[in-house]
Amino acid sequence: MLKHLTPEGVRAPFAAYSHSVEVEAGARLVFCSGQLGISPDDEVPEHAQAQAEICFGAVEKILAASGMTLKNVVRINAFVTAREHMKPYMAVRDRLFPAPSPASTLMIVSGFTREEFKVEVEVIAAG
Repeated sequence: MLKHLTPEGVRAPFAAYSHSVEVEAGARLVFCSGQLGISPDDEVPEHAQAQAEICFGAVEKILAASGMTLKNVVRINAFVTAREHMKPYMAVRDRLFPAPSPASTLMIVSGFTREEFKVEVEVIAAG
């Protein structure tokens, strides 16, 4: 159903992601809004890695509501507020998404709605 593509003539990915993921016609798609590193009881951990864990935990629960898992993720868009948050975020992403990995973009942004947020993750899943 999913075909992970890294075509010849394109530089290999910098990290654990695919350049593209082809989704078979007729697949159901789930578009997950951006999830911030805030727990259900409104706690925001200080560290980016802990926030990333919360983000992906929320994504996992959202996908489960549609009968999907993280294995159905075809695209990740992630945002961090500083370069030093990239590595902790990527440690969580790489652990949760072993090869073949989804297509992925990671951007450094100036901030989110609240200053304490360091990570936001949104995904597209197909199944």
